[in-house]
Amino acid sequence: MPLSTLTAISPIDGRYASKTFALQKIFSECALLRFRVLIEIRWLEALSDAAEMTEIPPFSEKTRRFLQDLLNDFDEDDAKKIKIIEQTTNHDIKAVEYFLKEKFAQEPELAAIQEFIHFACTSEDINNLAYALMLKTAREEFLLPQINKLIQWFTGCAHQHAEQAMLSRTHGQAATPTTLGKEFANISARLQRQREQFFKVEIMGKFNGAVGNFNAHVIAYPEIDWLNLSKKFVESLGLIYNAYTTQIEPHDYIAEYSDVLARFNIILIDTARDIWSYISLGYFKLKIKPGEVGSSTMPHKINPIDFENAEGNLSLANSLLHHFSSHLPRSRWQRDLRDSTLLRNLGVAVAHSLMAYQVFYQGLEKLAIDEAYITQDLNHHWEILAEAVQTVLRRYQCETPYEQLKELTRGKAIDQIQLQKFIATLNLPDIAKNRLLQLTPLTYLGKAVELAKNINF
Repeated sequence: MPLSTLTAISPIDGRYASKTFALQKIFSECALLRFRVLIEIRWLEALSDAAEMTEIPPFSEKTRRFLQDLLNDFDEDDAKKIKIIEQTTNHDIKAVEYFLKEKFAQEPELAAIQEFIHFACTSEDINNLAYALMLKTAREEFLLPQINKLIQWFTGCAHQHAEQAMLSRTHGQAATPTTLGKEFANISARLQRQREQFFKVEIMGKFNGAVGNFNAHVIAYPEIDWLNLSKKFVESLGLIYNAYTTQIEPHDYIAEYSDVLARFNIILIDTARDIWSYISLGYFKLKIKPGEVGSSTMPHKINPIDFENAEGNLSLANSLLHHFSSHLPRSRWQRDLRDSTLLRNLGVAVAHSLMAYQVFYQGLEKLAIDEAYITQDLNHHWEILAEAVQTVLRRYQCETPYEQLKELTRGKAIDQIQLQKFIATLNLPDIAKNRLLQLTPLTYLGKAVELAKNINF
């Protein structure tokens, strides 16, 4: 059966292919091979630039253009050629080396130095940099732009709805009022913190040979400063150099990358559940999209499927991210092969995260705020002002302030008349009593409005 979006086993490449198609240029097998070819070529160029390596004269502009064209033109047909070679070598990196040797045969300048392809390298010198570039590209081109969109939405709505008073619910029960804008500001602040940590995760690379000691390098060219050359090479790729490794880069930074992305996702899961609940309460409504159906049997329904879909994808992504974090930094002695399978699934976690961000934002764009209903619900709960009254009583050292309000309000719904009648009996200075008599659930907001307006991104 030919592979298509209908025959693919994974929904990433099937049902959701339209949302993840762009990631193929980073995380597909073809993309991995291209990253490997890039690193082999860039390393060869670095060697040609090293004055001590007289066996490799500096490349001419013609040769450099040839190498760059080879990269620019690398396509699925080239990837297939490498995979055919791998059927014989049974080694994916060696197949890349032989592929390049075939290509270099066309250029005399390169054909003469073809044995310097993969010079002094172990496979993991190539692989670790390839995966590092994958994660770096995914962060810069896909994850951060979507993350920024979500934060911008919550920040903008925090400002827009800064003054919209609403009932809080602690333990699911009516509690001290907040504003809708302040609740959006809370989400923005949480997401921003994780976003900054994600942005700052150092994506690292090593390039130091079979077990991390430059053994082969030094025996061949003892006069070259390999520590410095390796560092410059890794940094030229936009990565942070890791000098202390075994055969593999230890993947600690991938654990950091995974952990902080998972924390961002957890905040979105929390938010998706809250929004789902507010839709259920009637605080938010969902805009109707012509042609859409909410239920196969109940025509009236508009379901919050975007937030449910996002929650599912975020949970699945986090299962993988947590697994990467706890397993990738482990390796028996200088190297075992467990990480190979795990690393090939980095793109799966990124894809599920990216799908979640897209569908979450899609859901946010469908939200309509029912301000009248939010206000009405708040006005039905005058008992929430018990906190305000008992706190003022505490200031003026009245006896048993908490207990008095507990007796009046606990487990009871009281109205404005009942509360104000109680306030009128209190032994308080007139200024304090008048302030309490003028208080309503809509105005008992503390600094919520100011906090909502102060959030920025």
